Amino acid sequence: MSAHAQREAAEIRERWLGRALSTLPADRPAAEAAISSLYDLIGLPPPRFHWAASPLTALATVPPGLGRAESLERVAEWPLPPRLIALRNELRRGLDAKVRGLQQPLDQLIRRTVQSPLLTSTGACLLQPLQRAHTGEFSWSNRWYESQLVPWIAHYDALRRVAGVVFTAEQLRQWELWATVAASCHWWWPAEHVCVVSERPVALHTEVSGDEGQVRLHHADGPALRYADGWALHSWHGTRVPAWVIAGPTAERIAAETNVEVRRCAIERLGWPEYVEQAGLRLVGTAPDPGNPGSELRLYDMRRETKVLVAVNGSVERDGRRRRYGLTVPGHFTDPLAAAGWTYGLSAEQYSRLLRRT
Repeated sequence: MSAHAQREAAEIRERWLGRALSTLPADRPAAEAAISSLYDLIGLPPPRFHWAASPLTALATVPPGLGRAESLERVAEWPLPPRLIALRNELRRGLDAKVRGLQQPLDQLIRRTVQSPLLTSTGACLLQPLQRAHTGEFSWSNRWYESQLVPWIAHYDALRRVAGVVFTAEQLRQWELWATVAASCHWWWPAEHVCVVSERPVALHTEVSGDEGQVRLHHADGPALRYADGWALHSWHGTRVPAWVIAGPTAERIAAETNVEVRRCAIERLGWPEYVEQAGLRLVGTAPDPGNPGSELRLYDMRRETKVLVAVNGSVERDGRRRRYGLTVPGHFTDPLAAAGWTYGLSAEQYSRLLRRT
């Protein structure tokens, strides 16, 4: 792929990521018109539309015309989603058949630079919150939800614009319908006479987490994702956490937390120096870090038969800072160098000869 084609593909990826993570109010007329046209393609009249403020509200909704025996959480078992998925799959097969010869290397590169990063980003920022909204079992392989995400739509957009794949008029029309829905609203649940559609979030905070523009939910000062009805999710560098981790982490709350990942995030949010002070951890020893010149290793008693080694990351984070982190080590260590070496499977002497740790 030429440098120009790579830039164009990256622009397409960023444009579709922006649409997927938009916090603008849904374009209801555009969404309803496109969904109605998809209904028409499977031989059904336009449905009534029931708009919800969030996926949580939508999944708890039984709108008029949708029988109480049906649950939005079991959408994969409804009659319409498989028919719409089949419609989409037929479109994809037809478009894939057009990729021939010199276009195939471009197709593979577009999958790596457009589709794959978007799958990572939308999975982290949209599918994970949707999983949280479900009170019952949630299937990550639910093809109905996957069909609503933008990665496949962006992939064919890039094939058309970058690789020069020519769509027929009917293929372009159907692709545009799926693209319009994805760019106009949030999740939707189609039944025969009524379609439930969720509004977008009113706030969504992310951070870059990959070299191809991947992002994940993160916000250090409040909810990473918030909807107009008040439903919100907190996230620390991509890990979903309770609100207290962001709003008021304390050593006492951290000690009472049973989830290891939540504890880790809460300590990072509080900061290791503050956590050490609040928790009253006893300093066992310090040593210059040979794997990270200018930084210090600090070994603390943490709890029975366990110590914690506090170190500074050897590489610079995306914000320009070096992250301070803690590693639990067996309680018999008294030498920070030996503890640091143990985390790498090295002796204290071997670790002391490291040139630089990353």
